[in-house]
Amino acid sequence: MSRIGKKAIAVPGGVTVTVDGQAVRAKGPKGELNFVVSDLCSVALDGDKLSVTPVDNSKPARSMWGMSRTQIANMVDGVANEFTKTLHLVGVGYRAQMKGNVLSLALGFSHDVDHPAPDGVKIVTTKPTEIVISGIDKQKVGQTAAEIRAYRPPEPYKGKGVKYADEYIFRKEGKKK
Repeated sequence: MSRIGKKAIAVPGGVTVTVDGQAVRAKGPKGELNFVVSDLCSVALDGDKLSVTPVDNSKPARSMWGMSRTQIANMVDGVANEFTKTLHLVGVGYRAQMKGNVLSLALGFSHDVDHPAPDGVKIVTTKPTEIVISGIDKQKVGQTAAEIRAYRPPEPYKGKGVKYADEYIFRKEGKKK
């Protein structure tokens, strides 16, 4: 049984949630998001609490139960407060800057890497070595951060690369002579 699926989702003030069959819509001060719940789960709105329940006790229904509850909770949280991810560039000459809606990264390649900001995601370079990605959709924010990090993931010997702000890089000792 899902333990996360059993929790009710509290709807904060300023956020309105509407349930229309399997479609759930959350509207708040930061924006509006939609999610269509699988047919294996049902959603009920009771005052300021949302609850997700599986239709039956089958393995696929129980699998979708916790995921659907988490998606809806992230939606409700996203329209109330934005999600943010912070990336740090570590390395000599590594820097980032915004050129309109495109993030330009100098990562030690022979060319700059350009990454366009997707719709609904805001990218800000607070310092030349710091990138802040924010938006109301948690999945889009995380995916954008992962794509930028994938251009030059941190390496274990000198720690150079693009890393999350809260990420710990396990360091290795170099080759002995």
